[in-house]
Amino acid sequence: MSIRIGELAKRTRCPIVTIRYYETEDLLPPPTRSRGNYRLYDDAHVERLQFIRHCRSLDMTLTEVRKLLSYRDTPMQDCGEVNTLLDKHIGQVEVRVEALLQLKRNLLALREKCSGTRAAASCGILQGLSDCACHAAPENSAEICKA
Repeated sequence: MSIRIGELAKRTRCPIVTIRYYETEDLLPPPTRSRGNYRLYDDAHVERLQFIRHCRSLDMTLTEVRKLLSYRDTPMQDCGEVNTLLDKHIGQVEVRVEALLQLKRNLLALREKCSGTRAAASCGILQGLSDCACHAAPENSAEICKA
């Protein structure tokens, strides 16, 4: 099977520009070319691009994807480092989740400063945003804005 880039994009729901980018990043092998110099892809490209897209949907970096592809391309290699890579990624996700939960707590605390409608001049949310010194002291912003 040989398909052109538009069909590959359709089958994988991946923008053409992203496919070309993955090629320049050596995540996808170079396609063959038709006599008219069109890129021609095969089933291996479809499957590899789906793998890459799945990794990216799990918010893996291109570096992580590249490492996973290298293990995938050498199937007899021990996969212990794949486990380590995934454990590290899970740890990074946990850090981001905690940061988002802290953000949610800050927003909820801010939201509690104003209930109902009133003049903007007496809006507790606007006052709370003005009172936060995060922008004035970035080194202490986490401490200042948690209150």
